[in-house]
Amino acid sequence: MSSRARLADIAVKAGVSEATVSRVLNGKPGVAEDTKQAVLTALDVLGFERPTRLRRRSAGLIGLVMPELINPIFPAFAQVIESALSQRGFTPVLCTQSPSGATEDEYVEMLLERGVSGIIFVSGLHADTGADHARYQSLVDRKLPVVFVNGWLPGVEAPFVSSDEAAAMELAVSHLVALGHRRIGFASGPERFIVVQRKLAGYRTAMKAQLGLNDAEVDSMVELSMFGVEGGAAAAQRLLDVGVSAVVCGSDMMALGVIRAARQRGLAVPDNISVVGYDDAPMMEFTDPPMTTVRQPVNAMALAAVQSLLEEVRGHTTPHTEFLFRPELVVRNTTGPHREL
Repeated sequence: MSSRARLADIAVKAGVSEATVSRVLNGKPGVAEDTKQAVLTALDVLGFERPTRLRRRSAGLIGLVMPELINPIFPAFAQVIESALSQRGFTPVLCTQSPSGATEDEYVEMLLERGVSGIIFVSGLHADTGADHARYQSLVDRKLPVVFVNGWLPGVEAPFVSSDEAAAMELAVSHLVALGHRRIGFASGPERFIVVQRKLAGYRTAMKAQLGLNDAEVDSMVELSMFGVEGGAAAAQRLLDVGVSAVVCGSDMMALGVIRAARQRGLAVPDNISVVGYDDAPMMEFTDPPMTTVRQPVNAMALAAVQSLLEEVRGHTTPHTEFLFRPELVVRNTTGPHREL
């Protein structure tokens, strides 16, 4: 194919003049950033190689923004997403937040400066109903492909990939009810997070439907604390005080905290109290005792996020909706039949 024909094809695909394409490819000044990105995207879509000087800055970098890596469910997501991107020829740029480190906004600014082709957000500020979500609308407005994992923003035109939190709680409560438990507590993180709101709604619905409890009875067994082992232990103190025989937790880390608090009171798991985690993070089958938990379908969710993002990067529209993935109950040894103390 002649270089003239190639210029014409790129110009048509990008919706600009051949002269503009030539200026971009030759590194000439005076081309708006949005126009430059449109030309480079057209180049990628048509399968042409980028000029070397334009390759390093924008050769298929994908940002992956996620919370701290202390909870092993986040490294599990990162591993599948990074592997899937690498197999498809993209270079993942992992940005993890910590209390004293860079903020999500600072990471996004850095990723934009590096010319990323798109960003995947896992359990970011999009999951926090108390955060300002205009930041995400601005990314969508500038036509940057973005995908959100575990969270939902009405009005933001992007794909969302989530675990079905309500179904997860229904699975957990059903399992405990079948074991004879009636006083089933719920321990999770702060209610401002949409994942907590959904779990709480699912727990309430299941408790009322399966045990015939009223709102006040259900609410007396709800304790919202901090995510993490310490938060789980703190929530357990009050739940044990009100006489629950089982606890459904918002994460495996919180479930470990509940087990620790129960043991400090001389209670055995599962003989005196049953505990159900959430996530099925790596190593949960090796805890003492091995953890009964609700497994997030990490592989399926991560691959769907990557697939949706790369479709957008290639210029194809994907459904701007929420894809809900059904979790799975994994029964191990932290749950057992209800026994009167």
